[in-house]
Amino acid sequence: MPLAIVGITAGLLSTGGAFDFMSMLGALSLVGLLIKNAIVLIEEIDQQIETGKDGYDAILDSSVSRMRPVMLAAATTILGLIPLLSDVFFVNMSVTIMAGLGFATVLTLIVVPTLYAVFFRINRV
Repeated sequence: MPLAIVGITAGLLSTGGAFDFMSMLGALSLVGLLIKNAIVLIEEIDQQIETGKDGYDAILDSSVSRMRPVMLAAATTILGLIPLLSDVFFVNMSVTIMAGLGFATVLTLIVVPTLYAVFFRINRV
């Protein structure tokens, strides 16, 4: 979630939206999407390490192989929310999800593998 806060703030400030109840609902649903992205990436790293691959290579290969599915899932969600931008009631929620997901997806693909390497002390061999 900390990765999405910058995107949410930038999105709402650029559209002049407020962080109201609907934005809060959007942020809560965004948490689920981001956790799913991180779990998919971490699970792939773990599976590659279990097959005997070196930790550093497993992180790199997993990040590359999971980049397309994670980016496509985020893109379809963002594109699917475009019709809600014209609705007065849902505009802040859609901006929150679109901006937060767009920004956090890119950061997730960078930060999650880096934190995995730091926490599990995986060094470049």
